[in-house]
Amino acid sequence: MNEKTLFQMALGLSEPWYVSDTKFDPTLKRLDIYLDFHRGGTFSCPECGTSCKAYDTEEKAWRHLNFFQHEAFLHARIPRIQCRDHGVRMIEVPWGRPQSGFTMLFEALVLMLAREMPVKAIADLMGVTDHRIWRVLTHYVEADLERQDLSGTTAVGVDETAARRGHDYVSLFADMGAKKVIFVTEGKDAATVEAFAEHLEAHGGTAAAITEVTCDMSPAFIAGVGKHLPQASLTFDKFHVIKTINDAVDAVRREEQRTEPELKSTRYLWLKNPGKLTVNQLARLLAFPQRKCRTARAYRMKLILQEIYRLDHREAEPAMWGLYQWAVRSRLGPMAAFGKMLRRHWDGVMRWYATRQTNALLEGLNSLVQAARTRARGYRSFQNFRTMIYLIAGHMGLLPT
Repeated sequence: MNEKTLFQMALGLSEPWYVSDTKFDPTLKRLDIYLDFHRGGTFSCPECGTSCKAYDTEEKAWRHLNFFQHEAFLHARIPRIQCRDHGVRMIEVPWGRPQSGFTMLFEALVLMLAREMPVKAIADLMGVTDHRIWRVLTHYVEADLERQDLSGTTAVGVDETAARRGHDYVSLFADMGAKKVIFVTEGKDAATVEAFAEHLEAHGGTAAAITEVTCDMSPAFIAGVGKHLPQASLTFDKFHVIKTINDAVDAVRREEQRTEPELKSTRYLWLKNPGKLTVNQLARLLAFPQRKCRTARAYRMKLILQEIYRLDHREAEPAMWGLYQWAVRSRLGPMAAFGKMLRRHWDGVMRWYATRQTNALLEGLNSLVQAARTRARGYRSFQNFRTMIYLIAGHMGLLPT
């Protein structure tokens, strides 16, 4: 077996293709492999598959996976055929896609690395520009989105994530059943829900089929769901409700510490649950009188809310109503505001007991996205950020075959 036969087997070439020559330059650290086709070989029309003979050829080259530490390139004269029905066409070769300049195996490696590495690092490793790497990633993501089937989607979660420092956000929509991001769009207003509904309709789904939406209490998301997903019931994530009461407790503490200096530097005592405090922290917390300390009263409401989330629906509704009444009558401004919020969003808060849906999935996907953004030190454009979100959180079947 000579090196030509070996490379031919390694590349998986079949008739009429064969390796005609190889050139290795150790000084340039480069391997060039030349491919050709046997005289009289026939090729399929890319439009209809009709077998045709070569009309003429055009020289092309593709970057391949490194041969050990050496860059490798494939070279071939690509036939054009003259189909009776479709005229002159350039054939498609089995080792690379049209207009790519990379082999399929090279692109498959890029896709796998991109889930773990910044694109700039991949480009440096491969010895190509990051623009070319982004073109590969975008091609496969967009091709997968074209094939996306959302006909079975009935429950979605929506959350926003920061695109860069400042106030630039993108909204992520996830299929709660499939546990993956299915749509990404700029902004965090009601228009994002409209854009999702249009995307849904374009990929086999219907807005009317969406019966459950999980989100935070963003007025924009609520308005968008009401208008564009009219059959959906809203579930407000219990962790966002608990976060809201935590913020209210901290607001009470900040107000009270103006007259009670001992409350300074105690923020995390009130944010943690008693079971997660050290012995010294718990002793310090208990030192604040329950009746006289306004922060301690607010903290007690927070603990009761957490207990209510452990009840079943039948027990939870009267308990939640009691908490609402206590909060609005507490004469603690932030807690009264929390109570009014609870009343305003009552159906969505109580809906959690029926669906048990939370945004934990989206929070987890969001953390992956932000970790990638941190590794990359940001992205040049929304398009690049969108591509990376789909790649990381969309569980897409991207590898070329």
